Amino acid sequence: MGSEDAGSRVLSGMRPTGRLHIGQYHGVVKNWVALQHQHQCYFFVADWHALTTGYDDTGEIEQHTFDMVVDWLAAGVDPAVAVIFIQSKVPEHAELHLLLSMITPVSWLERAPSYKDMQARLNDRELATHGFLGYPVLQSADILIYRAGGVPVGADQVAHVELCREIARRFNHLYGREPNFESHCEAAARKMGRKASRLYRDLRKAFLEQGDGEAVARGRALLAEQRNLSSGDRERLLGYLEGGGRIILPEPEALLNEQAKVPGLDGEKMSKSYRNSIYLREAPDTVAHKVRGMKTDPARVRRSDPGEPGNCPVYSLHQIYSDPATLEWAADGCRSAGIGCVDCKLPLIDAINAEQAVMIERARPFEEQPDLVRCVLQEGSEKARGAARETLDEVRASMGIAHQ
Repeated sequence: MGSEDAGSRVLSGMRPTGRLHIGQYHGVVKNWVALQHQHQCYFFVADWHALTTGYDDTGEIEQHTFDMVVDWLAAGVDPAVAVIFIQSKVPEHAELHLLLSMITPVSWLERAPSYKDMQARLNDRELATHGFLGYPVLQSADILIYRAGGVPVGADQVAHVELCREIARRFNHLYGREPNFESHCEAAARKMGRKASRLYRDLRKAFLEQGDGEAVARGRALLAEQRNLSSGDRERLLGYLEGGGRIILPEPEALLNEQAKVPGLDGEKMSKSYRNSIYLREAPDTVAHKVRGMKTDPARVRRSDPGEPGNCPVYSLHQIYSDPATLEWAADGCRSAGIGCVDCKLPLIDAINAEQAVMIERARPFEEQPDLVRCVLQEGSEKARGAARETLDEVRASMGIAHQ
């Protein structure tokens, strides 16, 4: 892990809810597949998070974990380039959660946007628990334990990343000043070599004396290039660059991705709870049956009635699956009543099944040999623990509880 630039890491996770539907694929996992080739990605099964709202029903977590990870692998998440692991297999998450809980004001948690929303939406469950109130701290620990530079989220989740940034900022303010900080930084700068260390000092001076913001950006880029620095030295020099203390827990950035809006079979948002989903790796006949039964524009009562594609969930799926020519054919045929709804659904069925066929083939070895999945998770969890331990060692030392 030492040669890996922690700032380039991307972290994301999902609660283990079992088989994924095509909405989750196009909204989240498809983006993961792209990101894994651009960054060092950590993708995890958030089984502890599942307990924050489902602590009284845990019987299927392990099976749901297996099914979900098979879907990740089938979708193209590659354990050769991404770290795939289970949250509870990396107990460092829990320890950092505890330590961050010591410094996080309760008022910050009570104002979290999702706190009251989830209480209202899940009003049939007893959620007046410490775990539910504190789950944003656990979420922050998940991110900060890997010093992740980016967290892929939709617009509705940006507030969660901002809270994580606030917690990191508070931690660094409290514990970022270590004894002999400046001498440690000067020693770290010398490790970069004469030319790089001189440039670093010039950039630091330009920012501190002239307020040159470009100098900070160049300094950060310079530090990212250094392969002979430990992560601790790199974080020291990042903090020293701007005249502050050591940045022990870097603040992550929200990686906004435009999440595809995938309608369910009934026109509502696709969701397992609505029972309106097309699942990954479904049999072609099942996909065909579900799509044929989809609701369409209510204005098209008869075959001869013209419709409006914008009012039809089938057309919304076409926008995800179909090429421009098919889109134009479907829109024109709907408005002119030149095609019926059944006709419109046929190329969509073919497109979904073509996508599914690749996933079904990729999943076959994992279904036939479940131990392959367990090996992926075991190896990924061990690798994640290595990175997490490194961060936790630094956190403990900065808080004065290393006890060496």
